[in-house]
Amino acid sequence: MPMTAPPPVILPPVPPPPVDIHVKAAPPVDIPVHTAWGEPRVHPAGIVGPKAVADEDPPYLLDTGDRLRVFVYGQPNLSRLYVVDHRGFISVPLIGKVRARGLTTYALEGSIRSQLGRTYVRDPHVTVDIHQNRPFFILGEVRNAGQFPYVNGMTVRTAVAIAGGYSERADEKRVQITRRINGMVEKMDVPGDYVVQPGDTIFVYERWF
Repeated sequence: MPMTAPPPVILPPVPPPPVDIHVKAAPPVDIPVHTAWGEPRVHPAGIVGPKAVADEDPPYLLDTGDRLRVFVYGQPNLSRLYVVDHRGFISVPLIGKVRARGLTTYALEGSIRSQLGRTYVRDPHVTVDIHQNRPFFILGEVRNAGQFPYVNGMTVRTAVAIAGGYSERADEKRVQITRRINGMVEKMDVPGDYVVQPGDTIFVYERWF
């Protein structure tokens, strides 16, 4: 009888040897930021410094002097212009004093809606818009110190121009803004391109010769 060849032996595949991969972390990098005066400042690596640019503008909070347009659907006697008084309230027919200071327009809508809906108006639809921002004030070494209407996006230089410009004794590099933030009064030394907010008080210092 003819001899047959034995069947081939199939060996399992041999896995490749493990590879030890080391990822070298990049060294920390000093990140330059700019101060409010535009001066570069480098914070040491690993230390978080102030943000050079804010992520987004904070919500506008109402205060004394803001002129508001309130519209209540189907209620012409309630739909009118209101001015936030020196105590931070507006006076709305039927419900009386409503606190506005420290609220956004959206929050004020909810407050008016809630109070009207209790007994006077069924399911009221209320909208509140800013008709005119509260004024700003500028004092110190300017030609015409006083109170002026706010202009959207205005800077310290814009405010000084509205007040007639710097006086001859003004120190143009020393300007302070007083601002109410979350119920607290804060004072800040600011450059000329700093953005002014409604209700700010700007003070220009005198130059010492």
